[in-house]
Amino acid sequence: MTAQQPEVIRTASARVACDGTGPGLPAALGHPRVFLQIDEHGYVDCGYCDRRFVLIGGPADGADQSQLPDHPAGASI
Repeated sequence: MTAQQPEVIRTASARVACDGTGPGLPAALGHPRVFLQIDEHGYVDCGYCDRRFVLIGGPADGADQSQLPDHPAGASI
């Protein structure tokens, strides 16, 4: 069995919020809302759910996400 890759969300904003839910999912199934800052690497990973946010047009946009290391820096509540 292969491990499922975390969800990748492309965004135009360098500051994003993550609560672990998606469309149609109740907030109770997520995690506390955290705000994440995408830095010069062009992406940031949520420390709770591993969801990856990639800045559109940034250095990680279009890259093979499976080859990039985890980058959970920039999280704040």
